[in-house]
Amino acid sequence: MAMTDPIADMLTRIRNAGMAEHPFVDIPSSKVKQEISKILKKEGYIRDIILVKKEDNKKDLRLYLKYDRHGKPVIEGIQRTSKPGRRVYVDVKNLPRVLNGLGIAIISTSSGIMTNYDAKEKNTGGEIICTVW
Repeated sequence: MAMTDPIADMLTRIRNAGMAEHPFVDIPSSKVKQEISKILKKEGYIRDIILVKKEDNKKDLRLYLKYDRHGKPVIEGIQRTSKPGRRVYVDVKNLPRVLNGLGIAIISTSSGIMTNYDAKEKNTGGEIICTVW
């Protein structure tokens, strides 16, 4: 079966690895996934990202997950919002607030992929890729 939504696959892998308390998770790399990963790192949801070359000349993103002092994953929830069958677009006035400001929404805008806060600052809307809390 061909994968129809690689971003949903990425989020599921992160969610599952966190629940299984793995130190890291490998995800097939793409530009969009790299951008999403950079945001997760910048916002403090993951420790680090490295590119891992595989023998078939493909690249994997290795995301090092972050846990609190009780061993709980820092990412409590990560959810796909816009799906291939149902895209979700918002203008700047309707940018989502995640968990009353405790989480982030990752938005794909005309000026790149950014958090809902950056999009508000740059006064731009876009497609809501996912929410993280």
